Amino acid sequence: MSANYVWVNDSLIPSDDARVNISDLAVQRGYGIFDFFMTIDGQPVFLEDHLDRFFRSAVLMRLDIKMSRDQVISRINQLIKKNNLSDSGIKIILTGGFSPDGFNIAAPNLIITQQNFQIPRIMHEHGLSIITHEYQRQFADAKTLDYLQAIWLQPELKEKKADDVLYHSHGLIRECPRANFFIVTKDDQVLTPESGMLKGVSRKQVLEISAEFYPTEARDVTLDELRNAKEAFITSTTKNILPVVQIDGKVLGDGRPGAITRALAEKYNGMIYGS
Repeated sequence: MSANYVWVNDSLIPSDDARVNISDLAVQRGYGIFDFFMTIDGQPVFLEDHLDRFFRSAVLMRLDIKMSRDQVISRINQLIKKNNLSDSGIKIILTGGFSPDGFNIAAPNLIITQQNFQIPRIMHEHGLSIITHEYQRQFADAKTLDYLQAIWLQPELKEKKADDVLYHSHGLIRECPRANFFIVTKDDQVLTPESGMLKGVSRKQVLEISAEFYPTEARDVTLDELRNAKEAFITSTTKNILPVVQIDGKVLGDGRPGAITRALAEKYNGMIYGS
């Protein structure tokens, strides 16, 4: 029996006992949304921002959450207390429901899970190598369950010994499958895409931090700007800030994390870890 408990609709049960009917649209069609946030020392990080996005995603995908925001928070707090995990990741999933015809949205199922998850409290010195790929994600403003393209590209990443992929569309960069993307220009301007991608919670915080110290803008960023960037980094809930040092086989800068990336990572980590 698993030590972890999960919520499946109104039931708080051991994860080994959790079941979803195969008629659910999440199984049949991959239809549903989710969000994911961390707890550090038992406390949720940026919970309100994550719930804002979760409820917004539900509206965009026409999924009706059958409980209030306060009720969702109450269940999250009960789960944290029950599992007694200090550093963890909590995922909230809303499925398309048990559809009688396998195509139309039914009453959604709400699933909340928790697992041990720890992120290093300092930035990794080893930067990422990424490749670029032309792709525009459907419903980019919603955090959906659909990661088909990212999973399909995994063999190519392994073949090219890359850590991640950066999507672009019509000459504009978008996002990595599970992270937002930033560049630092040669005149020390911090830029991140504003359209055609999911706006991450970590992205929001990094934008606010960066704007205090550097010229910072969220706007369309071209592939040419990417190729001429001095630094690049990604942001996400599970990665904080990670530097990018190689793009499509071309070394960025001197091949090491840049000074602005380092400074922002230090300030961001200090904010979430309280040091």
